[in-house]
Amino acid sequence: MSKPKVGIFGLTGCAGDQLAILNCEDRLLDLVALIDIRDFPMASSDGNQECALDIAMVEGAVVTMRDARRLRAIRQRSATLVALGTCAVWGGVAAMDRDLDRAKLLEEVYGELGKEYDSCPARALHEIVKVDHNITGCPIEKEHFLAAVASLLNGDPPLYPAYPVCTECRMRENNCLLIERGELCCGPITVAGCDARCPQLRIPCVGCRGPVTDANPASALALFEEKGFDRERIWARLRTFAPVGVAS
Repeated sequence: MSKPKVGIFGLTGCAGDQLAILNCEDRLLDLVALIDIRDFPMASSDGNQECALDIAMVEGAVVTMRDARRLRAIRQRSATLVALGTCAVWGGVAAMDRDLDRAKLLEEVYGELGKEYDSCPARALHEIVKVDHNITGCPIEKEHFLAAVASLLNGDPPLYPAYPVCTECRMRENNCLLIERGELCCGPITVAGCDARCPQLRIPCVGCRGPVTDANPASALALFEEKGFDRERIWARLRTFAPVGVAS
């Protein structure tokens, strides 16, 4: 039985999700024994840019028309497309200013040269093409990537936690930074999967994994205001990583 043909790509972003894959280290040999990586520009310039793919994994947000064209081309050649990382799934930090005047922003930053830039409001992948599966995270957890590959090889959709970071905090017996210390923590509405890494270190969750499926931003907003936080500051925090979703 032939191995599934896989492509791993990056649009506009930090490339942290691709780096997380490369950091699988000793697991990489097991990985390449199971899948045929045909196109992975960050790992090799000697890729097949035309062949059909069984699975394409794409990180980064769509912030230029070039990104959009490339994403559509990847979708066209792929049977299954996986959004890789928070920017791909939700729009990420790049989408924080998506509602502002793009031409004005470009002029403020680049002056007259701004008119020459290929720039558009940042969008998540699903706003451009059909996305079959999501692996969120900023960056993704490498164990989640490996588990996703295993699931896809078995013909199953990848499964991840559907509960908030707060649940992981309780599992680790952390003191609640929001309730007990009055800090602006997005744990109640952020999807778990990071093992509450930041709260474990007494750092409030900033929501980098995106909103949990049944997030209730109105309830969270009321709780944050009850703790004395300004509404503008609250929405700024909620929109940092997921403008498409909890704060849209």
